[in-house]
Amino acid sequence: MLLRIKTTLPLGWYRIAAMVVIIDQIGKRWATETLIEGVPKTIWPIFDFTLWYNKGAAFSFLHDAGGWQRWLFTAIAVVASIGVAIWMARIKSTQNLLLGSLSLILGGAIGNAIDRIRFGHVVDFISVHWNEHYFPAFNIADSAISVGAALLLLDMILNPQHHKDARKEVAK
Repeated sequence: MLLRIKTTLPLGWYRIAAMVVIIDQIGKRWATETLIEGVPKTIWPIFDFTLWYNKGAAFSFLHDAGGWQRWLFTAIAVVASIGVAIWMARIKSTQNLLLGSLSLILGGAIGNAIDRIRFGHVVDFISVHWNEHYFPAFNIADSAISVGAALLLLDMILNPQHHKDARKEVAK
């Protein structure tokens, strides 16, 4: 049964997710209090801080959809966060790479969901570029989700049995 949770998970993994949320929110607060929207503050030739408000999803997908997307993306983040938290509780405490990846994903999802609930948009402020070619601006939560996803893929390659066991457990 999906809601039956047998956990051996130390709370440390949830603390990592909480630290991601805290660091993300501190970074976003700094950005909104220090930066001017659309005006870059150059750090290195390929890196700057530029404040942007993203009403859409990744790469500003649906940013101009009229407002309903705020609640859709918030609901997706909340449901995904609950799912990841439950998944983490069901994983053996020795599966460190998998738990670490999910901790980062959980923290990032919550960090961006907080923005959507509070402001109706996500605060992005990290900008990477090469000459005039810009990667879309992002934030610490986005970085945590990306690194977490990469680590999850790595765990799937290095430890395929973890994921086979998880599929069997969900099927019960």
